[in-house]
Amino acid sequence: MDNYEEKFEQVKKNALDELEKANTVEEVNNVRNIYLSKKGQISVLMNLIKDAPDKKAFGEAFNKVRSEVDAKLTEKLTKLNEEKLKEDLKKESIDITLPGVNYSKTPTNPFYKVINEIENIFISMGYKVENGPEVVSDHYNFELVNIPKDHPARDMQDSFYINDNTLLRTHTSAVQALVMEKAHGQPIKIICPGKCYRRDDDDMTHSHQFAQVEALVIDKGIKMSDLKGTLELFAKEMFSKDTKVRFRSSYFPFTEPSVEVDISCFKCKGKGCPTCKGSGWIEILGAGMVHPNVLKMSGYDPNVYSGFAFGVGIERVAMLRYGIDDIRKIYSNDIRFIDEFKKDVED
Repeated sequence: MDNYEEKFEQVKKNALDELEKANTVEEVNNVRNIYLSKKGQISVLMNLIKDAPDKKAFGEAFNKVRSEVDAKLTEKLTKLNEEKLKEDLKKESIDITLPGVNYSKTPTNPFYKVINEIENIFISMGYKVENGPEVVSDHYNFELVNIPKDHPARDMQDSFYINDNTLLRTHTSAVQALVMEKAHGQPIKIICPGKCYRRDDDDMTHSHQFAQVEALVIDKGIKMSDLKGTLELFAKEMFSKDTKVRFRSSYFPFTEPSVEVDISCFKCKGKGCPTCKGSGWIEILGAGMVHPNVLKMSGYDPNVYSGFAFGVGIERVAMLRYGIDDIRKIYSNDIRFIDEFKKDVED
C-alpha cells in the first residue's frame, strides 16, 4: 500500500469515529467543517498528489475517501433531523377534534365592484388600462384637452391648486393627455380609471373626491357609430341585456360633436319609476368625438386620425346599480353599509 493510501485510511477512520460519537446536528456539522471544509483534513490531503507516482490512482482514492465520509455524514444528519422532527411533533401535537375556525367572506365595497366590472368589460374589448399621477400640471389637466387659460370651463371645475401651475387633477383626461403625448401619433385604445378632485360641497350626491373611468380611442376611420356601438355594449354588460342608449347634444371643450348619454331605466324598463324620475331614461355619462385641437396638440393629424372619448362616474353607477341614496356611504368605512352586500358574496 502506498504511503498516501495509509494516510487516506487513517483520516477516514478518524472522521467516521468522530461522526459516530456525534449526537446533535451541530456536532455533525462540526465534523463536516473539520474534515470536508476547504481547509479540512481530507481536503488538504490533495497536496500529496505532487509526490504520487500514479496521479490518476491518487485522484480516484482521494475522491473515494471524500465521498464515503460525505455519504456517512449526510446519512447521520438525515437521521438526526428525522428524530428532531418526531420530537417536535410530539411537543406540538394538534387536537384534530377541536372545531375549525369559521372565516367569513367580507363583502366588497360597491365602489370597487363597479371599477372591477368596468375594467373587465373594456379589457374584453381589447382596451388597455392606464393609470397616471393624481397631481398634475395645468398643461396636462387643462391645456392639452382644449381648455386654455381663461376658458369658461375652468370655472365649471373649481380646482385644488398646489401652486400656480400644479393641481390635483379634476378629471382623468390628464392621463389621456399623457398617454397621447407618449404615443407619438400612434393608435390608442385605453381606459383611465382613477380619483379626481374638485372644490365641491359634500352632500348626498356630491363629493370633493370622486372617481371616473374615461375611455379614449384614436385611429384612422373612427366614427360616431363606433362610439355608439361601444356604449351600447357597455350598457348591456353593465346593467341589462335589454338596455337602450340615447344620445343628446351637449358641449365639452375636448370633444366635437359632444353628447350626453342616457340609458333606458334598468329598474322599470323605461316605463317610469323613482330611479329615473318618471322619464324612463337615466343620464349616465358624457362622450363625443375627440376635438381636432386635442389631436393636433398631441401630435395627430386630424385629417388622418379621428377618435372618441367618454367618461363615466364610478359612484354614480354604483348608486344606480345598488340603490345607494347617499354618496358619502361609499367612503364612510361603515361595516354596516358593507354588510348590506353580503348577498353578493354568498351568491
